[in-house]
Amino acid sequence: MSPLRIQGCYSGRIEITGDDWARVERAAAVVANIVHRGEPAYGINTGFGKLAKVHIPDDQHSQLQANLVRSHAVGVGPNLDWYIVEIVSHLKLKSLAKGFSGVRRETLERAIAIHNAGLFPVIPSQGSVGASGDLAPLAHYTHALMGEGWFFGEDGEPVAAQKALDDHGLKPIELGPKEGLAFLNGTQVSTALAIDAYVRTVDSFHKALVAGAMSTDASRGSDAPFDPRIHEVRGQVGQVYVAKVLKSLLEGSEIRASHLDNDERVQDPYSLRCQPQVMGACYDLLMSAKRTLEIEINSVTDNPLVFPDTGEVISGGNFHAEPIAFAADQISIAASEIGALSERRIALLIDNNLSGLPAFLVVEPGLNSGFMIAHVTAAALASENKTLAHPASVDSMPTSANQEDHVSMATWGSRKAVQVAKNTQKIVEIEAMAAAQGIEFHRPLRSSATLEAVHRTIRKRVPFYETDRYFAADLEAMEQAMKEAMVELPEEFKV
Repeated sequence: MSPLRIQGCYSGRIEITGDDWARVERAAAVVANIVHRGEPAYGINTGFGKLAKVHIPDDQHSQLQANLVRSHAVGVGPNLDWYIVEIVSHLKLKSLAKGFSGVRRETLERAIAIHNAGLFPVIPSQGSVGASGDLAPLAHYTHALMGEGWFFGEDGEPVAAQKALDDHGLKPIELGPKEGLAFLNGTQVSTALAIDAYVRTVDSFHKALVAGAMSTDASRGSDAPFDPRIHEVRGQVGQVYVAKVLKSLLEGSEIRASHLDNDERVQDPYSLRCQPQVMGACYDLLMSAKRTLEIEINSVTDNPLVFPDTGEVISGGNFHAEPIAFAADQISIAASEIGALSERRIALLIDNNLSGLPAFLVVEPGLNSGFMIAHVTAAALASENKTLAHPASVDSMPTSANQEDHVSMATWGSRKAVQVAKNTQKIVEIEAMAAAQGIEFHRPLRSSATLEAVHRTIRKRVPFYETDRYFAADLEAMEQAMKEAMVELPEEFKV
């Protein structure tokens, strides 16, 4: 198995090599020997959590694992999107295939066959505290593999698990000693959600650089604050990167050239001037989160772990999702600040005292409200983000009769990071639409070649705002417009 890298949402088949299968079989043999010798080992022939001292007879080992799954499948709330579950399944099965979990080959083969058939379990989104792993959501995942839960059907509606398996000619997994615990322990749900939040935030980050450059030109801002010498003497990596991108995006603008001389303004507002400092810090935070996620998606996070070379089964705490909790909080903070800065630029553009543009970016303000309430929408989302960006990782709610007395709350942190990222995407789209409007008030002057290309693409979807019209349709159209308008940044500029 080659290491996984964050490129987006995972899809496609899982293939396990001969060497991987050999490790899986060696670990399973260790578990079988423990059962044969009757030695007490957590989760193999004992109860779980506070009940770890309870010995389980040999003839009840499979029942123990099945009971574990059924009792832990207590998630509530809206179901996770199917593509999130696809990532969950990919990460879980790759982790089990590393050969430290003690899962038998036949069990893993059946689970992989279900994944490769495109069957993904229905998993409620709420119910995990991020230790001992994502127990409740992974229990729902495993419950479906057992033929007792639900899978997403082709129309997105739930289908009874056994029927879905029968329709595909597949067999459910049959859990042996330790296998239920191996499937339930792990950080795969919180990690999958954090990956989704990360990918969305990186996308908004790059779009915000383009929208920020457009806003700078629309408000006749200066590109002097993007001079590389300023940022090199500070040395912050992200700051240097952002300044370079913004300088490049504005290169050759006639609008900028028109006010190089005799401009009485000395300095621009921070939302324009300090883009490298703020967005650069967001870049650095996202890079930190990326490093954590890339390590986690290639890790083994169930418990106990099986070490075939020594024949040991060691109980630890790799299921504790504190690294993911921190990463998710970092993503939320970065996304919130990207959106906050973008909202401030929208506020600048609609304020004729600051931008020099018509009030609310419309020809006849008063008779027309223009971008007045579009900005209010952006402000509402930015304010919502401030609440959602409060760190989940600093909270802990002891569970399991205080056996699990410190938890990460990573799953909640990752869930809300996705929402912050979605909110920020909308804010940036509103800014780009407002900036495109502002640029047209400078005609016949043109912005840079790059930004004019972005402007043309936006106008294919969203026309100039001449008089008040139904605005919600424009906001919806901007999502596709920004996908089509995005400039291809050089490889070294990509997060």
